Amino acid sequence: MENLVNIGQSIQIKGELTGNEDLTIDGKIEGKIFLKDHNLTIGGNGKITAEVHAKTVVVVGEIIGNITADDKVEVAETGSMKGDIVSPRVMLADGARFRGSIDMERKAAPVPVGVGKHVGVEAVRGAVAPLKGPAGA
Repeated sequence: MENLVNIGQSIQIKGELTGNEDLTIDGKIEGKIFLKDHNLTIGGNGKITAEVHAKTVVVVGEIIGNITADDKVEVAETGSMKGDIVSPRVMLADGARFRGSIDMERKAAPVPVGVGKHVGVEAVRGAVAPLKGPAGA
């Protein structure tokens, strides 16, 4: 069973927070939060001003900042978010407050070496002939 770490409502942190565990925040955080492959819950008393990257993010409290989630972002009916979301799945509950943009495009597969840009550039170069002489001649 994985540990669940709690940051209580009287705790305030400024800086970068990283970890390898699921985390619930009910305090105040300013800075960056990075929880690779783990879940972040911003509790009802949580007030976050941060850039966030996690596997999943659930906003029950307040966040100002951008969220990047590898799996899902959920803003609960009591949640408030100002910032942009990048995640393949997003859920905004009825009553949730949100101001920002949402990008739900899945990550593209890597392009094999030798394919892509070079071929496209050569094709464009071959299709456009330079003008010779004065314009209209």
